[in-house]
Amino acid sequence: MVIDIKFTQNDREMLSCLSLRRTVFIEEQNVPENEEVDGDDPNCDHILLTISDDPVGAARLKYYDNFVKVQRVCVLKNYRGQGIGSNIINFIIKHIEKNDIRNSVRLGSQIHALEFYKGLGFVEFGEEYLDAGILHKDMEYQIK
Repeated sequence: MVIDIKFTQNDREMLSCLSLRRTVFIEEQNVPENEEVDGDDPNCDHILLTISDDPVGAARLKYYDNFVKVQRVCVLKNYRGQGIGSNIINFIIKHIEKNDIRNSVRLGSQIHALEFYKGLGFVEFGEEYLDAGILHKDMEYQIK
């Protein structure tokens, strides 16, 4: 079993990310397609995690002045609980620490995933809010 995680480099890898997101968010979590497919993908970097060349996890990054926002983190149901999500988030943090001038990494966590992100060093801030009909809370990982 070979685990590979990287920024997408071609259309095939990008389509794999979109397919994973469709499976997890639209089909599994019933997120409306027009909210998942928001037209912002060309403005973001995309991360794909594969196991033995099979796409199983993805995320996208949007860059702001002082922080990077992690969005659309997803892992196929059969692979959850195996460290895939942690691998993706740690890959992002290491990349930002090494290559970027931003002060922090932020994300909007679904409420059920708060403890997962806390375990990776994120801290909650702000109020709970609905996004795509799912309760979320913003979180931040301080780089500097």
